[in-house]
Amino acid sequence: MIFLKSLEEIETMRTANRIVAEILSELRQRVRPGISTGELDGVAEEWIAKKKAQTAFKGYTIRNGSVPFPAHICISLNNEVVHGIPSQQRIIQDGDIVSLDFGVVYDEFYGDAAVSFAVGEVGQSVRQLLETTAVALEAGIGHACIGNRLGDISAAVQERVERDGFSVVREFVGHGVGRRLHEDPPVPNYGMRNRGVRLREGMVIAIEPMVNMGAPEVAMLEDGWTAVTKDGSLSAHFEHSVAILADGPVVLSSM
Repeated sequence: MIFLKSLEEIETMRTANRIVAEILSELRQRVRPGISTGELDGVAEEWIAKKKAQTAFKGYTIRNGSVPFPAHICISLNNEVVHGIPSQQRIIQDGDIVSLDFGVVYDEFYGDAAVSFAVGEVGQSVRQLLETTAVALEAGIGHACIGNRLGDISAAVQERVERDGFSVVREFVGHGVGRRLHEDPPVPNYGMRNRGVRLREGMVIAIEPMVNMGAPEVAMLEDGWTAVTKDGSLSAHFEHSVAILADGPVVLSSM
């Protein structure tokens, strides 16, 4: 079931997502060679409390019986696609790709966003991977308009990614977001135009391209959460929570 949000509820979600964006900005400024991903998780925890929000990720379970996520933020490095678990032993190095995926709960509504960036100097291919993924997200957002179909968003993302010779991950997709972190509808980053659910005013969706430099297949690590590229290639991940309104798409998680 797709839950449509009122304008008042969307304003609350804008506040939740603004908190997410502010904390992501703070975390990005803290990232440097030598810092551990565990230390960054501690910073996230401190800022959640400062903003009088609640953690969205810690304790979250994908399904009954699954292992609860043990941290406040997902930090994925290099060939890790999504859901990397922070650790005091995981030290960020010069040249790493860092993907920060973060969410909070504020006044019963979720905010959710992600960003990827390089630490220090990297090659042109890495810069292109990051740029393409960010631009693909913007292409998808541009099609999040009343009357379009979900496949229009999906196709826009896929076409932009594949134009530059990269691949879209299939195993993980975007999603509706609201009073729950993951709501209907699923929002794939691949698909065909004029297919899928018709977009309606009041829908709020998290669009999140996950793009690999190599093949699209992923593998799961033994921790039950971390997804890595099957061929060991680098990966990038960007995400915004987007409200579909009469005047067009509104990015709730922008600064």
